[in-house]
Amino acid sequence: MINFSSKLPQTPNNIFSEMTALANQHQAINLSQGFPDYDIDPALIKLVNQEMLKGNNQYAPMPGILSLRESVSEKMQALHNSYYSPETEITITAGGTQAIYTAIAAVIKPNDEAIIFEPAYDCYAPTVRAFGGLVKPYEMTPPFYDIEWSMVKRLVTANTKLIIINSPQNPCGRILKEEDIKQLKIITENTDILIISDEVYEHIIFDGQQHLSLSQFPELKERTFITASFGKLFHCTGWKVGYCLAPEMLMKEFRKIHQFLVFSVNTPIQHALHSYLNSNQSYLELASFFQNKRDLFRSLLKPSKFTLLRCEGSYFQNVSYENISAEKDVDIAVRIAKDYKVACIPNSSFYARSTDFKTLRFCFAKKDETLEKAAELLNKI
Repeated sequence: MINFSSKLPQTPNNIFSEMTALANQHQAINLSQGFPDYDIDPALIKLVNQEMLKGNNQYAPMPGILSLRESVSEKMQALHNSYYSPETEITITAGGTQAIYTAIAAVIKPNDEAIIFEPAYDCYAPTVRAFGGLVKPYEMTPPFYDIEWSMVKRLVTANTKLIIINSPQNPCGRILKEEDIKQLKIITENTDILIISDEVYEHIIFDGQQHLSLSQFPELKERTFITASFGKLFHCTGWKVGYCLAPEMLMKEFRKIHQFLVFSVNTPIQHALHSYLNSNQSYLELASFFQNKRDLFRSLLKPSKFTLLRCEGSYFQNVSYENISAEKDVDIAVRIAKDYKVACIPNSSFYARSTDFKTLRFCFAKKDETLEKAAELLNKI
Protein backbone atom coordinates (compact mmCIF):
# COMPACT_ATOMS: atom_id res chain seq x y z
CA MET A 1 0.00 0.00 0.00
CA ILE A 2 1.40 3.42 -1.00
CA ASN A 3 1.31 6.06 1.71
CA PHE A 4 0.34 9.35 0.05
CA SER A 5 -0.40 12.69 1.72
CA SER A 6 -2.46 15.30 -0.14
CA LYS A 7 -1.04 18.81 -0.47
CA LEU A 8 -4.63 20.17 -0.39
CA PRO A 9 -6.58 17.77 1.84
CA GLN A 10 -9.37 20.26 2.55
CA THR A 11 -9.90 21.31 -1.06
CA PRO A 12 -13.09 19.85 -2.60
CA ASN A 13 -13.94 19.47 -6.26
CA ASN A 14 -14.32 22.77 -8.09
CA ILE A 15 -17.83 24.18 -7.47
CA PHE A 16 -18.12 25.28 -11.11
CA SER A 17 -17.57 21.73 -12.34
CA GLU A 18 -20.06 20.37 -9.82
CA MET A 19 -22.84 22.81 -10.69
CA THR A 20 -22.29 22.44 -14.44
CA ALA A 21 -22.48 18.65 -14.06
CA LEU A 22 -25.70 19.09 -12.08
CA ALA A 23 -27.09 21.37 -14.79
CA ASN A 24 -26.27 18.77 -17.46
CA GLN A 25 -27.76 15.95 -15.39
CA HIS A 26 -31.07 17.77 -14.88
CA GLN A 27 -31.21 19.63 -18.21
CA ALA A 28 -31.10 22.92 -16.30
CA ILE A 29 -30.22 26.32 -17.71
CA ASN A 30 -26.61 26.86 -16.71
CA LEU A 31 -26.22 30.28 -15.09
CA SER A 32 -23.50 28.91 -12.80
CA GLN A 33 -20.29 28.90 -14.82
CA GLY A 34 -19.12 32.24 -16.23
CA PHE A 35 -19.19 31.60 -19.95
CA PRO A 36 -21.38 33.01 -22.75
CA ASP A 37 -23.89 30.87 -24.64
CA TYR A 38 -23.72 33.11 -27.74
CA ASP A 39 -21.23 33.03 -30.61
CA ILE A 40 -18.05 35.06 -30.75
CA ASP A 41 -17.33 37.44 -33.61
CA PRO A 42 -17.02 35.38 -36.85
CA ALA A 43 -14.22 37.76 -37.91
CA LEU A 44 -12.10 36.53 -35.00
CA ILE A 45 -12.71 32.89 -35.93
CA LYS A 46 -11.73 33.72 -39.51
CA LEU A 47 -8.50 35.32 -38.31
CA VAL A 48 -7.56 32.19 -36.34
CA ASN A 49 -8.25 30.01 -39.36
CA GLN A 50 -6.15 32.27 -41.57
CA GLU A 51 -3.23 32.05 -39.15
CA MET A 52 -3.48 28.25 -39.14
CA LEU A 53 -3.44 28.19 -42.94
CA LYS A 54 -0.41 30.50 -42.92
CA GLY A 55 1.46 27.81 -41.00
CA ASN A 56 1.53 29.50 -37.56
CA ASN A 57 0.98 26.20 -35.78
CA GLN A 58 4.24 25.54 -33.93
CA TYR A 59 5.56 26.74 -30.57
CA ALA A 60 5.28 30.44 -29.89
CA PRO A 61 8.09 32.20 -28.01
CA MET A 62 7.93 31.47 -24.27
CA PRO A 63 6.70 35.01 -23.28
CA GLY A 64 4.22 35.11 -26.21
CA ILE A 65 4.53 36.47 -29.73
CA LEU A 66 6.06 39.93 -29.65
CA SER A 67 3.38 41.59 -31.81
CA LEU A 68 0.63 40.58 -29.35
CA ARG A 69 2.68 41.81 -26.40
CA GLU A 70 3.14 45.09 -28.25
CA SER A 71 -0.63 45.32 -28.76
CA VAL A 72 -1.21 44.75 -25.04
CA SER A 73 1.38 47.41 -24.21
CA GLU A 74 -0.33 49.90 -26.53
CA LYS A 75 -3.71 49.10 -24.98
CA MET A 76 -2.44 49.76 -21.45
CA GLN A 77 -0.80 53.00 -22.56
CA ALA A 78 -3.97 54.22 -24.28
CA LEU A 79 -6.41 53.27 -21.52
CA HIS A 80 -4.37 53.81 -18.36
CA ASN A 81 -1.44 55.97 -19.45
CA SER A 82 0.83 53.24 -18.13
CA TYR A 83 3.72 51.78 -20.13
CA TYR A 84 4.84 48.15 -19.90
CA SER A 85 7.78 46.93 -21.97
CA PRO A 86 6.63 44.23 -24.43
CA GLU A 87 10.05 42.57 -24.18
CA THR A 88 10.46 42.38 -20.42
CA GLU A 89 7.19 43.19 -18.62
CA ILE A 90 4.41 41.33 -20.48
CA THR A 91 3.83 37.57 -20.74
CA ILE A 92 1.01 35.82 -22.62
CA THR A 93 -0.54 33.04 -20.52
CA ALA A 94 -2.91 30.10 -20.88
CA GLY A 95 -5.80 32.09 -19.47
CA GLY A 96 -6.19 34.39 -16.48
CA THR A 97 -6.15 31.55 -13.95
CA GLN A 98 -2.74 30.35 -15.13
CA ALA A 99 -1.44 33.90 -14.80
CA ILE A 100 -2.71 34.04 -11.21
CA TYR A 101 -1.30 30.62 -10.36
CA THR A 102 2.10 31.49 -11.82
CA ALA A 103 2.30 34.81 -9.98
CA ILE A 104 1.45 33.13 -6.67
CA ALA A 105 3.98 30.37 -7.37
CA ALA A 106 6.66 32.97 -8.06
CA VAL A 107 6.00 34.81 -4.80
CA ILE A 108 4.83 32.48 -2.04
CA LYS A 109 7.24 30.40 0.03
CA PRO A 110 6.40 28.25 3.07
CA ASN A 111 4.85 30.30 5.90
CA ASP A 112 4.43 33.42 3.78
CA GLU A 113 1.03 35.03 4.36
CA ALA A 114 -1.41 36.18 1.68
CA ILE A 115 -4.36 38.48 2.35
CA ILE A 116 -7.41 37.64 0.24
CA PHE A 117 -10.68 39.56 0.03
CA GLU A 118 -13.64 37.20 0.17
CA PRO A 119 -15.91 36.18 -1.47
CA ALA A 120 -12.98 35.40 -3.77
CA TYR A 121 -12.40 33.53 -7.00
CA ASP A 122 -11.77 29.98 -5.86
CA CYS A 123 -8.23 29.50 -7.24
CA TYR A 124 -6.53 32.04 -4.96
CA ALA A 125 -6.50 30.28 -1.58
CA PRO A 126 -5.70 26.72 -2.75
CA THR A 127 -2.76 27.97 -4.82
CA VAL A 128 -1.32 29.88 -1.87
CA ARG A 129 -1.64 26.75 0.28
CA ALA A 130 -0.11 24.52 -2.41
CA PHE A 131 3.14 26.45 -2.03
CA GLY A 132 3.12 26.34 1.77
CA GLY A 133 1.62 29.78 2.27
CA LEU A 134 -0.97 30.84 4.84
CA VAL A 135 -4.22 32.48 3.77
CA LYS A 136 -5.42 35.47 5.78
CA PRO A 137 -9.00 36.08 4.56
CA TYR A 138 -10.88 39.33 4.96
CA GLU A 139 -14.60 38.61 4.75
CA MET A 140 -16.70 41.18 2.92
CA THR A 141 -20.39 40.94 3.71
CA PRO A 142 -23.56 41.57 1.71
CA PRO A 143 -25.37 43.61 0.67
CA PHE A 144 -22.59 46.11 -0.19
CA TYR A 145 -19.37 44.14 0.41
CA ASP A 146 -17.58 47.21 1.73
CA ILE A 147 -14.00 46.96 3.02
CA GLU A 148 -13.18 48.21 6.50
CA TRP A 149 -9.50 48.92 5.95
CA SER A 150 -8.69 49.25 9.65
CA MET A 151 -9.54 45.55 9.93
CA VAL A 152 -7.41 44.72 6.90
CA LYS A 153 -4.43 46.45 8.55
CA ARG A 154 -4.79 44.09 11.52
CA LEU A 155 -4.21 41.15 9.18
CA VAL A 156 -0.81 42.48 8.13
CA THR A 157 2.16 40.92 9.92
CA ALA A 158 5.89 40.64 9.36
CA ASN A 159 5.12 37.51 7.30
CA THR A 160 2.67 39.19 4.93
CA LYS A 161 4.06 38.65 1.43
CA LEU A 162 1.07 39.11 -0.84
CA ILE A 163 -2.28 40.86 -1.17
CA ILE A 164 -4.69 39.64 -3.85
CA ILE A 165 -7.12 42.21 -5.27
CA ASN A 166 -9.91 41.58 -7.77
CA SER A 167 -11.84 44.42 -9.40
CA PRO A 168 -14.54 44.05 -10.56
CA GLN A 169 -14.80 41.33 -7.94
CA ASN A 170 -15.97 37.83 -8.76
CA PRO A 171 -18.50 36.91 -7.45
CA CYS A 172 -19.93 40.00 -5.76
CA GLY A 173 -19.54 42.58 -8.54
CA ARG A 174 -17.85 45.19 -6.33
CA ILE A 175 -15.31 47.59 -7.86
CA LEU A 176 -12.37 49.36 -6.22
CA LYS A 177 -12.92 53.04 -5.38
CA GLU A 178 -10.43 55.87 -4.81
CA GLU A 179 -10.54 55.31 -1.04
CA ASP A 180 -9.64 51.65 -1.50
CA ILE A 181 -6.64 52.64 -3.62
CA LYS A 182 -5.57 55.18 -1.01
CA GLN A 183 -5.72 52.62 1.79
CA LEU A 184 -3.88 50.01 -0.26
CA LYS A 185 -1.06 52.51 -0.78
CA ILE A 186 -0.91 53.21 2.97
CA ILE A 187 -0.80 49.52 3.89
CA THR A 188 1.97 48.63 1.43
CA GLU A 189 4.10 51.77 1.78
CA ASN A 190 7.66 51.03 2.98
CA THR A 191 7.02 47.26 2.91
CA ASP A 192 8.04 44.38 0.66
CA ILE A 193 4.41 43.30 0.22
CA LEU A 194 3.53 42.36 -3.36
CA ILE A 195 0.10 42.53 -5.00
CA ILE A 196 -1.76 40.45 -7.55
CA SER A 197 -4.46 42.53 -9.20
CA ASP A 198 -6.93 40.27 -10.99
CA GLU A 199 -8.44 42.56 -13.64
CA VAL A 200 -10.13 40.07 -15.94
CA TYR A 201 -13.43 41.99 -15.87
CA GLU A 202 -11.80 45.39 -16.34
CA HIS A 203 -14.06 46.42 -19.24
CA ILE A 204 -17.30 45.20 -17.67
CA ILE A 205 -18.11 48.14 -15.38
CA PHE A 206 -21.50 49.80 -15.20
CA ASP A 207 -23.33 53.09 -14.67
CA GLY A 208 -20.52 55.25 -16.02
CA GLN A 209 -18.04 54.24 -13.32
CA GLN A 210 -14.34 53.82 -14.12
CA HIS A 211 -12.01 50.86 -13.72
CA LEU A 212 -9.12 51.78 -11.42
CA SER A 213 -6.30 49.59 -12.69
CA LEU A 214 -3.38 49.36 -10.28
CA SER A 215 -1.18 50.13 -13.28
CA GLN A 216 -2.30 53.77 -12.96
CA PHE A 217 -0.67 54.26 -9.57
CA PRO A 218 3.17 54.20 -9.56
CA GLU A 219 3.42 53.31 -5.85
CA LEU A 220 1.30 50.20 -6.48
CA LYS A 221 2.46 49.39 -10.01
CA GLU A 222 6.03 48.75 -8.83
CA ARG A 223 4.86 45.86 -6.60
CA THR A 224 1.98 44.47 -8.67
CA PHE A 225 1.29 41.58 -11.04
CA ILE A 226 -1.75 42.47 -13.16
CA THR A 227 -3.59 39.50 -14.66
CA ALA A 228 -6.15 39.69 -17.45
CA SER A 229 -8.05 37.50 -19.89
CA PHE A 230 -8.77 37.62 -23.61
CA GLY A 231 -11.50 35.07 -22.96
CA LYS A 232 -13.51 37.61 -20.97
CA LEU A 233 -12.63 40.34 -23.45
CA PHE A 234 -13.80 38.58 -26.60
CA HIS A 235 -16.36 36.01 -25.31
CA CYS A 236 -13.98 33.09 -26.03
CA THR A 237 -13.38 31.57 -22.58
CA GLY A 238 -12.60 28.14 -24.07
CA TRP A 239 -9.52 29.43 -25.85
CA LYS A 240 -7.79 30.00 -22.50
CA VAL A 241 -5.51 32.91 -23.44
CA GLY A 242 -4.66 35.72 -21.04
CA TYR A 243 -1.70 37.80 -19.97
CA CYS A 244 0.27 39.12 -17.05
CA LEU A 245 1.89 42.54 -16.61
CA ALA A 246 4.56 43.29 -14.02
CA PRO A 247 7.77 45.29 -13.54
CA GLU A 248 10.81 43.58 -15.06
CA MET A 249 12.17 42.32 -11.73
CA LEU A 250 8.89 40.56 -10.93
CA MET A 251 8.31 39.37 -14.49
CA LYS A 252 11.70 37.61 -14.51
CA GLU A 253 10.54 35.48 -11.60
CA PHE A 254 7.12 34.96 -13.20
CA ARG A 255 8.69 33.64 -16.40
CA LYS A 256 10.90 31.21 -14.49
CA ILE A 257 7.71 29.42 -13.38
CA HIS A 258 5.77 30.00 -16.60
CA GLN A 259 8.40 28.30 -18.80
CA PHE A 260 8.04 25.02 -16.91
CA LEU A 261 4.28 25.22 -16.40
CA VAL A 262 3.05 25.72 -19.98
CA PHE A 263 6.15 27.16 -21.73
CA SER A 264 4.11 28.81 -24.50
CA VAL A 265 0.52 29.50 -25.49
CA ASN A 266 -1.61 28.68 -28.55
CA THR A 267 0.24 30.19 -31.52
CA PRO A 268 -2.44 30.86 -34.19
CA ILE A 269 -4.79 32.37 -31.60
CA GLN A 270 -2.06 34.75 -30.42
CA HIS A 271 -1.52 35.99 -33.96
CA ALA A 272 -5.27 36.37 -34.48
CA LEU A 273 -5.71 38.31 -31.23
CA HIS A 274 -2.95 40.70 -32.27
CA SER A 275 -4.79 41.47 -35.50
CA TYR A 276 -8.16 41.72 -33.77
CA LEU A 277 -6.85 44.16 -31.17
CA ASN A 278 -6.26 46.69 -33.96
CA SER A 279 -9.92 47.62 -33.45
CA ASN A 280 -10.66 48.72 -29.89
CA GLN A 281 -14.43 48.92 -30.40
CA SER A 282 -14.77 45.23 -29.55
CA TYR A 283 -13.81 45.82 -25.95
CA LEU A 284 -14.71 49.47 -25.45
CA GLU A 285 -18.35 48.54 -26.10
CA LEU A 286 -18.35 45.70 -23.55
CA ALA A 287 -19.64 47.84 -20.69
CA SER A 288 -22.81 48.89 -22.50
CA PHE A 289 -23.29 45.38 -23.95
CA PHE A 290 -23.25 43.76 -20.51
CA GLN A 291 -25.08 46.60 -18.77
CA ASN A 292 -28.01 45.92 -21.09
CA LYS A 293 -27.91 42.26 -20.06
CA ARG A 294 -27.58 43.14 -16.37
CA ASP A 295 -30.53 45.54 -16.56
CA LEU A 296 -32.63 43.02 -18.47
CA PHE A 297 -31.92 40.22 -16.01
CA ARG A 298 -32.61 42.45 -13.01
CA SER A 299 -35.90 43.63 -14.49
CA LEU A 300 -36.92 40.04 -15.24
CA LEU A 301 -36.17 38.97 -11.65
CA LYS A 302 -37.93 41.93 -10.07
CA PRO A 303 -41.21 40.00 -9.57
CA SER A 304 -39.36 37.15 -7.84
CA LYS A 305 -38.92 36.62 -4.11
CA PHE A 306 -35.17 37.12 -4.41
CA THR A 307 -33.54 40.33 -3.19
CA LEU A 308 -31.27 41.70 -5.91
CA LEU A 309 -27.87 42.83 -4.64
CA ARG A 310 -25.78 45.60 -6.17
CA CYS A 311 -23.77 44.77 -9.30
CA GLU A 312 -21.18 47.43 -10.23
CA GLY A 313 -19.20 45.25 -12.62
CA SER A 314 -18.48 41.72 -13.94
CA TYR A 315 -21.24 39.62 -15.49
CA PHE A 316 -22.62 38.14 -12.27
CA GLN A 317 -25.82 39.06 -10.46
CA ASN A 318 -25.99 38.15 -6.79
CA VAL A 319 -29.24 37.64 -4.93
CA SER A 320 -30.28 37.04 -1.34
CA TYR A 321 -32.84 34.29 -0.77
CA GLU A 322 -33.55 35.11 2.90
CA ASN A 323 -37.21 35.79 2.05
CA ILE A 324 -37.52 32.34 0.51
CA SER A 325 -35.77 29.82 2.72
CA ALA A 326 -33.44 29.25 5.66
CA GLU A 327 -31.65 26.46 3.79
CA LYS A 328 -27.91 26.40 3.37
CA ASP A 329 -26.91 28.06 0.11
CA VAL A 330 -25.46 24.82 -1.26
CA ASP A 331 -28.71 22.99 -0.55
CA ILE A 332 -30.97 25.56 -2.16
CA ALA A 333 -28.67 25.85 -5.18
CA VAL A 334 -28.93 22.09 -5.72
CA ARG A 335 -32.71 22.20 -5.21
CA ILE A 336 -33.15 25.05 -7.68
CA ALA A 337 -31.15 23.14 -10.29
CA LYS A 338 -33.14 19.95 -9.77
CA ASP A 339 -36.64 21.34 -9.25
CA TYR A 340 -36.61 24.61 -11.17
CA LYS A 341 -34.02 23.75 -13.85
CA VAL A 342 -31.68 26.71 -13.32
CA ALA A 343 -28.11 26.24 -12.09
CA CYS A 344 -26.32 28.89 -10.02
CA ILE A 345 -23.38 29.10 -7.62
CA PRO A 346 -23.75 29.12 -3.81
CA ASN A 347 -21.53 31.95 -2.60
CA SER A 348 -20.27 30.11 0.48
CA SER A 349 -17.98 28.37 -2.02
CA PHE A 350 -16.06 31.64 -2.31
CA TYR A 351 -15.24 31.86 1.42
CA ALA A 352 -12.39 29.91 3.04
CA ARG A 353 -14.62 29.15 6.03
CA SER A 354 -17.64 28.40 3.79
CA THR A 355 -19.43 31.36 5.38
CA ASP A 356 -23.06 31.31 4.33
CA PHE A 357 -24.77 34.70 3.92
CA LYS A 358 -27.76 33.13 2.08
CA THR A 359 -26.73 34.49 -1.32
CA LEU A 360 -26.43 32.97 -4.79
CA ARG A 361 -24.58 34.01 -7.95
CA PHE A 362 -26.14 33.95 -11.42
CA CYS A 363 -24.17 34.58 -14.63
CA PHE A 364 -25.95 36.88 -17.09
CA ALA A 365 -23.44 36.51 -19.96
CA LYS A 366 -26.17 34.71 -21.89
CA LYS A 367 -28.52 35.24 -24.79
CA ASP A 368 -31.54 37.39 -23.92
CA GLU A 369 -33.85 34.44 -24.53
CA THR A 370 -31.78 32.33 -22.11
CA LEU A 371 -32.14 34.99 -19.41
CA GLU A 372 -35.86 35.31 -20.10
CA LYS A 373 -36.43 31.57 -19.77
CA ALA A 374 -34.29 31.35 -16.63
CA ALA A 375 -36.11 34.25 -15.00
CA GLU A 376 -39.47 32.70 -15.83
CA LEU A 377 -38.43 29.57 -13.95
CA LEU A 378 -36.86 31.45 -11.01
CA ASN A 379 -39.97 33.58 -10.56
CA LYS A 380 -41.88 30.38 -9.73
CA ILE A 381 -39.84 29.82 -6.56
